Amino acid sequence: MEPVAIVTAASKGIGAGVARELKKRGYRLALMARSDKIVGVAKELDALAVKGSVEKLQDLERLVAATLDRYGRIDAVVNNTGHSAKGELLAIADPDWHQALDLLLLNVVRMARLVTPAMERGGGGAIVNVSTYAAREPDAAFPLSSVLRAGLSSFTKLYADRYAKSGIRMNSVLPGFVDSYPETPERLAQIPARRFARVGEIAATIAFLLSTDAGYITGQNIVVDGGLTRGP
Repeated sequence: MEPVAIVTAASKGIGAGVARELKKRGYRLALMARSDKIVGVAKELDALAVKGSVEKLQDLERLVAATLDRYGRIDAVVNNTGHSAKGELLAIADPDWHQALDLLLLNVVRMARLVTPAMERGGGGAIVNVSTYAAREPDAAFPLSSVLRAGLSSFTKLYADRYAKSGIRMNSVLPGFVDSYPETPERLAQIPARRFARVGEIAATIAFLLSTDAGYITGQNIVVDGGLTRGP
């Protein structure tokens, strides 16, 4: 039977790229995004479309319920999101921090609560969180993402340790700069590969981590950044 995958923020960029890659690999799909464009992507891929935000528990509940109603199982989840607020570190207001918490960390925690029982009933599953290189090496240009996705890295490990015995794996992918966003000479100069990642490269990495070929990989934070980060 074809496996079933949920992909969030799937109307464009990495999310849409992942959805297309998984479709090629035989997955049945449930897609969510805030944009109306999600309907077109879902139609292209013969997928379930749910309009909603990963920031809202009710929307995640609707997505998971609709997926189970249509397909009867959930084998894989890709937790992708939009972008949080930016600004001078101490000038960022509390509401922006709280919104980013929902967007970048609690989205994964809530999704895990919702899909883990279904994966346990199905005998296992795999979850991949789309994070950022800045979780490894904080970047002042992305303060909220740097801080909260470092927390996501810790959650990824804790979840992986807890649910490995149930056959459920969780990993995070930490991309550098991706060609779905404009290149700048300053950023290119920082990257040893001297180019941004292609969306397809990130999507293929995520698809690998969901696959049985990665069946012994869990709790990891995989940096895919063309050599941008310097730490171990």
